[in-house]
Amino acid sequence: MTTLTLFHLIFSFLHLILLPLSRAELPGTWELLVADVGIASMHTAVTHFGTVVLLDRTNIGPTRLLLPKHHCRTDPNDAVLKHDCYAHSALFDPITNKIRPLIIQTDTWCSSGQFLSDGTLLQTGGDQDGWKKIRKFKPCETTEFCDWEELNDVVLDHGRWYSTNQILPNGDVIIVGGKVAFSVEFYPPRQNGAVLFPFLADVEDRQGDNLYPYVHLLPNGNLFIFANNKAVSYDYDNNSIVKNYPPLDGGPRNYPSAGSSVMLALEGDFSSAFIVICGGAQYGAYITMDNSLPANGSCGRILATSLNPVWEMEVMPFARIMGDMVMLPTGEVIIINGAQSGTQGFELASNPCLNPVLYRPDQPLGLRFMVLNPGSIARMYHSTANLLPDGRILLAGSNPHYFYTFKGEFQTELRLEAFSPEYLSLDRANLRPEIKVCPKKLKYGDEFEVELSVPLSVVGLIEINLGNAPFATHSFSQGQRLVKLNVKPAIPNDNGGYKISCVAPPNGMVAPPGYYMIFAVNQGVPSIAQWVQLMV
Repeated sequence: MTTLTLFHLIFSFLHLILLPLSRAELPGTWELLVADVGIASMHTAVTHFGTVVLLDRTNIGPTRLLLPKHHCRTDPNDAVLKHDCYAHSALFDPITNKIRPLIIQTDTWCSSGQFLSDGTLLQTGGDQDGWKKIRKFKPCETTEFCDWEELNDVVLDHGRWYSTNQILPNGDVIIVGGKVAFSVEFYPPRQNGAVLFPFLADVEDRQGDNLYPYVHLLPNGNLFIFANNKAVSYDYDNNSIVKNYPPLDGGPRNYPSAGSSVMLALEGDFSSAFIVICGGAQYGAYITMDNSLPANGSCGRILATSLNPVWEMEVMPFARIMGDMVMLPTGEVIIINGAQSGTQGFELASNPCLNPVLYRPDQPLGLRFMVLNPGSIARMYHSTANLLPDGRILLAGSNPHYFYTFKGEFQTELRLEAFSPEYLSLDRANLRPEIKVCPKKLKYGDEFEVELSVPLSVVGLIEINLGNAPFATHSFSQGQRLVKLNVKPAIPNDNGGYKISCVAPPNGMVAPPGYYMIFAVNQGVPSIAQWVQLMV
């Protein structure tokens, strides 16, 4: 019996002990926001106006959200609806819980995305007529009108389905991989177009398992790219691999084997970057279409910037596929959604994992996981999780069927809900800071001040942390990042509050240009975020 298997058995035993506990005895609360949003969001992103873009795909026939009159989509090549008057994208306002349909023409099935430095959502690829398509959504105030723009003057050099986007230190976006796309390319397009990246072909297996690669921008400027069970450090400017990491034990982790990944918060001198990869499916589950095979319960953690990096292994309280890993303002990570058996794909998973788990990176090995209050809605294939500015986690989607299906065990999910971590509990309200004054724009290396108030007197250091808004799809949040700024202790000001001196990130390798949520965190309790634009 391996050490990892022994740990897994111990965790399973502890889980059985915890089962009798009522939901009220586990941390966190659930809230239904919208009973029927009209579409099952396969891709979700939070804009710097606080609104949320929800996006499905166009070739699924009727949804439950109609387009405005005279805005139907006509596509003679669509096998389901050649004249389609249903919305496949929507804009959600978490303040009012209102939904507005958005108009999109080309197929966004299993596409990719990333916010540009000006706050515009760049959305790329998909299936069929969306294969080479580039789209933009420039967000606006809720009192204004904004919608999708599908570009006609520029297209992807290689068609991309199941690719990953990452904003770079100069504000460009790199688009990595995709089905039969063993290459990278950039937006804005570079002169040489797509560049071959053989690593993606080398790690492909009979199932694929190299799709939606995990891409993280390291603070040294290189990219950490993980696919299947292997990772490299990639110099994208010179198209060269500068480091090969040791393989991660436990089988494949990428689509369709459906693990998840985060880069932990950058802090201190920003020279160190830890990557965590959790969960996945057993190899062969996708080939045999066996939705009963137990998922992988292990996590690997590696110091990607080390000269001699090695994976440190640990085991989650629940084996999980299709889990979403969401960075919290505190630097902790929520693992939420997914199933305990099967793999990604239509009808290929079972045994939903309803308990979120909190990953506490600063705790010792073996003590990092905390089981949280379970939800009641199965979030299976094609579900998403995103951090909102108020600290809640927005849960959307789940459609493990080719079309919308409202019969059977796991129906197409049109409900939007929110999970509130323990830091939002009433007994911690007197610790919650409120940001009163902070800059709207920052330049790299700027020294600046944040003014805030706290109900109780401040004890210890208040953190000022920057979290960006990623593009969440298929169990991975593309571009997700948290940076803990260097700060000085809070000083009382003349208004009964506090003033904190901070230093903005030093460069775009630590924090690429763009909009960030700026949180004040007092004893593990975050404020509601303000939005700040980090500029070159």
